[in-house]
Parts: sequence; C-alpha cells; structure tokens
Amino acid sequence: MALYKKILVAVDGSDEAKKAFNKAVNIAKKNEATLMITNVIDSRSFAMVEAYDRTLGERAEAQANELIDVYVEEAKKAGVTKVIKNVAYGSPRVKIPKDIAKEFEADLLVCGATGLSAVERFLIGSVSESIVRFAPCSVLVVR
Repeated sequence: MALYKKILVAVDGSDEAKKAFNKAVNIAKKNEATLMITNVIDSRSFAMVEAYDRTLGERAEAQANELIDVYVEEAKKAGVTKVIKNVAYGSPRVKIPKDIAKEFEADLLVCGATGLSAVERFLIGSVSESIVRFAPCSVLVVR
C-alpha cells in the first residue's frame, strides 16, 4: 500500500463530497498525512449575474469558508492533526487537478463521483472525470 503524505479532498456541499471527505479523513489518519480541504467557487456561473448583484461573489466565498470550516473541525475531531483550508475561484474542472493539486504537491486527490450540477455534467463532463484525466497524482473517486 502506498504511503500518502499530502491528501487533497475536493468538497462542494454534496452528499458525494461528504463521502469523499470521510474517506480522505480515514486515509489521512492512517498515513499521518496533511489533509487539504478545498472548495472551488465556479466564478463562471455567476459572472453575468454579478453585474446586477456585486455581493454575490462575497456571499459565495463566505459560504465556501463556512462549509470548509465545518469539515476542518470534523477532520480535527477525527484525529487528523495537519489540516489546510483552501478556497479558490475558477473552474473546478481545471483548478483542482491542474493548479491546486500541483501547488500543494498532493500525492492523493479524493473526490466524489458526482457533485452538485447534473446539467454541467451533461454539457461538459463531470468534475471527477476531469480530475481523473488531469491530476498529477493518484486519484480516488468515491461513490
């Protein structure tokens, strides 16, 4: 079994992401690894609306931070000692595997099989599919 030292888990508030988070926490505990919890705010989805409502980006960031704060607390309660919080803007399909995983030097990336947007999956493919295709490290897709 591989020894993982830097585990990245992508969360978006979905049930699938929660399952991925739980799996990442277990792996991080067993390996005494650093766990980075990331949420990528898909800025493309509100770019047009923000012309009318400038607070949308701020509210999205506040929600992302609240979501990750809950996960950070859960990870620490479960016994993970090294937890990093990451909120980013951009396309999750690109940002997670191509930027965040590389910058963090992740050796395992954990994500849910599906996320929140069925329409986006149908139109351009899933985030998990993109992660599998472009990640610079091992990927665990949790069902």
